[in-house]
Amino acid sequence: MSVIANGYTDMSQLCLGLMSRFQYLGRRISFGAGLVLPILLMAICWTPVAEAATYGIGACPNVYRQCLLEWKAERIAYLKSDQGYLNLAGLFWLREGISTFGSGAGNDLLFPAAAMPEMGTFELGESGVVMNVRGGVDVRMDGNPVSRVQMADDTSDQPSVVTFGSFAWTVIRRDDRFAVRLRDFDRPALSTFSPIDYYPTDENLRVDARLQRYDQPRIVKVDTVIEGLDYNPTSPGLLRFNIGGQSFELEAYNAGDEFLLVFGDATSGRETYPAGRFLYANKPGKDGVVVLDFNTAQNPPCAFNEFATCPIASPRNRLAIRIPAGERYRSTGSDSIDSPNH
Repeated sequence: MSVIANGYTDMSQLCLGLMSRFQYLGRRISFGAGLVLPILLMAICWTPVAEAATYGIGACPNVYRQCLLEWKAERIAYLKSDQGYLNLAGLFWLREGISTFGSGAGNDLLFPAAAMPEMGTFELGESGVVMNVRGGVDVRMDGNPVSRVQMADDTSDQPSVVTFGSFAWTVIRRDDRFAVRLRDFDRPALSTFSPIDYYPTDENLRVDARLQRYDQPRIVKVDTVIEGLDYNPTSPGLLRFNIGGQSFELEAYNAGDEFLLVFGDATSGRETYPAGRFLYANKPGKDGVVVLDFNTAQNPPCAFNEFATCPIASPRNRLAIRIPAGERYRSTGSDSIDSPNH
């Protein structure tokens, strides 16, 4: 990967740095009555890849444990950033036709109390989603008041981001389904977020793997925590590796310049998130080696917020051993892949 700017090696890292730097400053800089700088950055940086925009540790030019500490700090910064998952305040799946939205109890899409009682409608049709704003409601896009907007979803080159007070929302597309994703930059979870609980670092769980490619890349069907909604990544093949003298394999998914592995193990549902964890890894270099650093195994966004759409580890990606590395999960007692919330 080539360096884009200021030491960031890819667009995801560049966006993360920009978002982290401007998330507080931006809310205090107004152009017109409501434009905030993070909203402009989100329009540039928005990504739907597997409901996660964090990345692997990659090559480590310094002492490994120092690199790992820096990676953990960046992970927290991302979660708390305006593009992170702690500020998610709603996920509303749209039905064909017209749906009303606002904080009033009679709306189809019930926004938080800080919104206005009746704000307008979303209309889902053949051309996608159109938002109509009720007169006197100061909803803005690019800093300008809007009354009717064709909402470009998050799979487009320039997703539409609209704002009202501390709220921002976009339209996301998953398969052929559309939803409104709502963020609240004043959400209490941003200030009450507890530190992530990690297993002790185990460098024996930073292992080399080799990719056994399929004859042709495959589009695979992966279940998500949303019933009836699939995640359909492209897989180049299987990553094969050894732990403790035993051989294992995991199916890799393409995620930009990296691989994403959604995996489960014998800790899943006991010490780690029931639906599995995410692991990012650089794609193989000239030597054909892929480093799998399980110390960077991370909880999916659904572990932090109920308004995400996370894939579940497939049966072939569930390891029969414990992987006591990376992020643990503090269960609330209601979180499992069989929970009605999922």
